[in-house]
Amino acid sequence: MASGGVSPFPSSRTATPSSLNADGSAKRTKICVYCGASPGNGPAHLEAARELARLMAANDIELVYGGGTVGLMGEVAKTLVALKGPDSVHGIIPEALVRYERNPTYTSTSTSTQAKAGGGGELAVPAESVFGRTTVVKDMHTRKQMMAQEVIAGGPGSGFIALSGGYGTIEELFETATWNQLGIHSKGICVLNINGFWDGILAWIRKSVDEGFIHGGNANILVEATTAQDAITALREYKVSDAVFKLSWGNE
Repeated sequence: MASGGVSPFPSSRTATPSSLNADGSAKRTKICVYCGASPGNGPAHLEAARELARLMAANDIELVYGGGTVGLMGEVAKTLVALKGPDSVHGIIPEALVRYERNPTYTSTSTSTQAKAGGGGELAVPAESVFGRTTVVKDMHTRKQMMAQEVIAGGPGSGFIALSGGYGTIEELFETATWNQLGIHSKGICVLNINGFWDGILAWIRKSVDEGFIHGGNANILVEATTAQDAITALREYKVSDAVFKLSWGNE
């Protein structure tokens, strides 16, 4: 979605979401993890992905992610599945990226609904027993929309965590932050700052406040953590800025 475009969500955030499912059971916490399809050049990045997955398992938190099986994406997914089973992970990936963000060691070949509808052939999707459930979608917008919708529908403590990554990771992070500023959602957004990876972005936010391009009250739309435990805690304790736009989305 363009930052000021039509909301990806069916109703305004002004309606307080219930913490219970329709059957009265408690909603599970869901965290969307944005991260790279590369492992990075240092072991600390992969270890951060594993530690985040271990703590999510210990806290019965479900993972929503970009559906890749390589790099940090694959590491956080397969670590959580190994601990909590395939129902704990939902990967969402555009059809065009299926052949790119894949480790062939862990793929099985099946025909997706999207491929059938478009007259296409079979797509290699990851084995559910290793990486959890995978949904193949038509484009990047649908991927981001579905990931965000799952988090919005999650229980208390649901939100977004960005591990280290490249252009795709930062684009997802900033769009999610923009949606928060525009009043489209109220979930927490945290950067897990390993080896100072996010220092430049955090400095840019401070500079933007100083120069008058970001309202001071919105400086903490993105919160920082340096450990996986602190990142999960930050989402639980997240407070929406009073400076965000009080707009009504989904009723246009």
